[in-house]
Amino acid sequence: MIRILDKSTADKIAAGEVVERPLSVVKELVENSIDAGAKKIAVEIKNGGKSYIRVTDDGCGIAADECEKAFMRHATSKIINAEDLNSISTLGFRGEALASIAAISRTELLTKTKESKTGSKLIIEGGQIIENTPVGCPDGTTMVIRDLFFNTPARLKFMRADSAESSSVIEFVTDIALAYPDIRIQMINNDKILFATNGRGNRGQTIATLTSSILADKLIPFIYEEEGITVEGYVSGPGESRSSRKNQVFFVNGRVIDSKVIEKGINRAYSDRLFEGRFPICYLFITVSPERMDVNIHPNKRQVRFYDEDAIINTVRKGIITALDSEEAVPTIKEKAKPYNKIENKNDNPKEVRDAVDINSLLSNYEQTKESNKTIFEQNTVETPKEKEIVETQEQIKIAVQDEISKPIFTVTEPKRFDFSSLQIHGQFFGTYIQLSDEETIYFIDQHAAHERIFFEKLMNQFQSREKHRQPLLIPITFEVSHADKEREDLWLTVLEDMGFSLDEFGPLSYRVSEIPMFMSMSEAEDFLSDFTDGIGTYEDIRDNKTLDKIATRACKAAVKANDYLSKEEIKQLITDLDKCNNPFSCPHGRPTFIKITKSDLEKRFKRI
Repeated sequence: MIRILDKSTADKIAAGEVVERPLSVVKELVENSIDAGAKKIAVEIKNGGKSYIRVTDDGCGIAADECEKAFMRHATSKIINAEDLNSISTLGFRGEALASIAAISRTELLTKTKESKTGSKLIIEGGQIIENTPVGCPDGTTMVIRDLFFNTPARLKFMRADSAESSSVIEFVTDIALAYPDIRIQMINNDKILFATNGRGNRGQTIATLTSSILADKLIPFIYEEEGITVEGYVSGPGESRSSRKNQVFFVNGRVIDSKVIEKGINRAYSDRLFEGRFPICYLFITVSPERMDVNIHPNKRQVRFYDEDAIINTVRKGIITALDSEEAVPTIKEKAKPYNKIENKNDNPKEVRDAVDINSLLSNYEQTKESNKTIFEQNTVETPKEKEIVETQEQIKIAVQDEISKPIFTVTEPKRFDFSSLQIHGQFFGTYIQLSDEETIYFIDQHAAHERIFFEKLMNQFQSREKHRQPLLIPITFEVSHADKEREDLWLTVLEDMGFSLDEFGPLSYRVSEIPMFMSMSEAEDFLSDFTDGIGTYEDIRDNKTLDKIATRACKAAVKANDYLSKEEIKQLITDLDKCNNPFSCPHGRPTFIKITKSDLEKRFKRI
């Protein structure tokens, strides 16, 4: 027998698709606040969000006659018809969130538009409207969600520990604060204020606030635009990496997303700068026309589909490379940083507040809002304890600190390529390192890593170039391969020829090399050919770019070794060749080719400052 489900049952089923855990609720409510034009958003949770979630904003609010309609399924103010799905510019648009949240919680709404003299209070339990009354309140919207999944106890069994649920919420709010530096965002967990951004619009400053000044100091800012795609980024140099992608956060048109496409762009930018298994720190903020992507592919809107993936990959790669080719990418010798200091309030109760910038403004705003609330309530209604808890949200902002914290302002400028020509050569020491300097900095070049980089790029450039520069040999080089490798010669023989070798058969399993690449010495060519033929059987697709990179990387062992003493002319030539490299900062294995120590670093070590 086919039945039509009642509204309560249907809403609970629909809620299961939208609301998986407390994070889902916070995400939907915060995104609604942003879409409402909020400039201040406060997020508060208790018990991981299971028992209590509050999101307060100063956005446009909801008109009194539309409050109940907002909680109906598929009710939305953000799209009108199917065509609008092709150009979505808001974070929310489905119209399912509020209905789904209200169906499995005790929901309370307090909202007021700027044009209205009074606001509206709406209470819903399990999808049923209990109360809808006028009330005095500030402009904007407060949503309080209590007892999540109270009427679907089976769902509660799948909740993680409070700490795990709260961690997910805090991570999301942190990401949102990074994406929207022009919005003041506050995070409160179990009555403790974790952070409050200043909303001044400086993204670099916000990164410092939400992570630490120590981490932010290691990031290189850049802005790059190509093919109508803009990438603003803050990335780490090759000397700073992590063992996972945890510190890689992506935003597309203000939406926090996961993206294998963006990851691919990052991987290509760092392909020969980091060891395998190491990952850079990346905060990428991408702006692209809504028509060039589809955000309607998953209910949680965490994933998007780009119609031109190659354009995204290339723009991300090129943007990051502009940063990695700048002076800021050179590793610096520094003293171990001091731990980040937390702030304490007047009562000596530690508060995990990471940003108290413009605190006087916050306090002033608090007093004005409190007085305004008092007047409105006296005119319109009696204030109940529950309403007081909701309305006086600014109470949480009253953090008692005596002084403002001043932090450096981070600006995004066009990175300048590192210039070796202005450096003075001082010589070589330990048979390994070359010392150079300018007026403010001393540089140390690892001659082996530098030569590996030069060798690698010359080999790859030779392979990709139509014109091959070869040098004839007076005495040819000969080498042998196995029977199995002989059968595959149509695959690898052309690769050697494209790299600049001229060779022909010299017996059943032997080959004779009569010309080698112009940049190679005889010994380097012999070592390269020996290493190349040893690995033939391990290469799946020998003409694949990744395989070619591996071949060239392995071949770098033929480069100049440590304890090879170089003449002054050889040092000059090494530096000239390194300056011509696309990536002079690291060898193909990911090790730095040179490091620096500044004048101020030396003065600190000698305790002169």
